[in-house]
Amino acid sequence: MPPRTPEAQAFFHAVYAAVQEIPEGKVTTYGHIAKLIGTPQRPRQVGTALKHLPADTSLRYHHDNVPWQRVINGKGIISPRSQPEGARNQAASLQAEGVVVTTGALGELMVDFAEFGWFPRLLPSDEEAGVVPDDSNDDEESG
Repeated sequence: MPPRTPEAQAFFHAVYAAVQEIPEGKVTTYGHIAKLIGTPQRPRQVGTALKHLPADTSLRYHHDNVPWQRVINGKGIISPRSQPEGARNQAASLQAEGVVVTTGALGELMVDFAEFGWFPRLLPSDEEAGVVPDDSNDDEESG
């Protein structure tokens, strides 16, 4: 399902570009990506954008060049998918990058943010461009 409006497409592309900046072996949250792209109220839409990441490698952003597996929920849990193997596949992709994935008491697949979290105040590309961080919401947690 491609975005239906230019605004939605711009949002999807902002999500994909931000996710491309997450270093290998690190994870962040849907909420932190939303905050980094200037829409802190839209973490669920970040998930939607990643869910609809195209497989077509001829497109600018696609499943092979956007490391979608590096985005997990704010509790450090790999979000369940409609197919049970989806979360396991994400865990396997993260493990291949050196991220330790543990299993919680309820069978949830978890990552320790203290060790593997990536929560910069700005995207590296914004920092390089000289963007000044907006400190107006600093009381909010990063997840």
